[in-house]
Amino acid sequence: MEKRVSLKDIATKLGVSTALVSYVLNGKEKEKRVGTEIAEKIRKTAKEMNYMPNQIARSLRKGSTNTIGLIVTDIANPFFSSMARIAEDEAAKLGYTVMFCSSDEDCYKSSLEIDTLVNRRVDGLIIVPAEGCTEQIETLIRKKIPVVLIDRYIPELATNYVVLDNYSAAFEATTHLIQQGYSKIGMIAYQSSLIHMKERVRGYKEAMEKNNLGKNIWVEKVQYKNTQIDMEKAIDNFCMGNNKASALLFATNMLSIRGLYTINKKNLKVPEDIGIIGFDGIEAFDFFYSPVTYIKQPVDEMVKEAFNILIAQIKGSEKRVRITLNHKLIQRQSSMKPTSIANTTDSPVG
Repeated sequence: MEKRVSLKDIATKLGVSTALVSYVLNGKEKEKRVGTEIAEKIRKTAKEMNYMPNQIARSLRKGSTNTIGLIVTDIANPFFSSMARIAEDEAAKLGYTVMFCSSDEDCYKSSLEIDTLVNRRVDGLIIVPAEGCTEQIETLIRKKIPVVLIDRYIPELATNYVVLDNYSAAFEATTHLIQQGYSKIGMIAYQSSLIHMKERVRGYKEAMEKNNLGKNIWVEKVQYKNTQIDMEKAIDNFCMGNNKASALLFATNMLSIRGLYTINKKNLKVPEDIGIIGFDGIEAFDFFYSPVTYIKQPVDEMVKEAFNILIAQIKGSEKRVRITLNHKLIQRQSSMKPTSIANTTDSPVG
């Protein structure tokens, strides 16, 4: 590998001091009263020698790397890949770059990623916390490392976060199904103690109870590591027995995708056999033969707010900021009773 050109190499070639070269290439020639002619000669020589500044050393001198770490659960998940894309654009506007990691809902892996990013001296972290990672976030807070939680939060921790009002989203989605005439409404969620999942289940249950359908509450939970197998069992439970569900609410976009795949595989028709509402608008919903009603999360706003909070922290703010954003319910054909389909509109509600 070709040897990296140093400031000393440029100084030796020009017969000047290393300090003088440093002043010019770090934009301090006016402050140090370096002559215009020699400053231009130093810049020209650096370019000819293909000099590349040592960003690590420069960052250590500045005390900042202008880098932010983003940890999501799965970068292949359309929701989180969209979040990463928006984060990259938002960071560029603010003069930052982003380092991405996926925890795969694994607390141990998340811990390794946090350690790696901190050791690489990122200026701050935006984290979608995995289950059981409370201690990791506590450590960041104790060490005064700027951190913002996104999509989820940890109720017992005094930290900054930007999340969706998950309770209201699930409550409205369930209410919409009831208003369409469905009464045997089931929900498929992850087996999780994370607050966002618990709030989505709570919203579904309370909507059912409020409409005197408490006796029909039916939640099937699947394991993250075993989603497809568990999904097939859940769909069988909902759709293949004598006491069939008439509609389903999926608690995440990946559950929606897996659920639609399984429903199709079992030759069930939407909405004729089963009404459907998913979470997040994804391309798979557009290609499905029955356009899917879904809960739309404001991911752009979510990411921008997280960046605003994080940059303020990096600049020294100690203000605690907790933001809860609203959803929109995009009504389409999959949640309509067959008799109502003629009146379906692809319009946001809420």
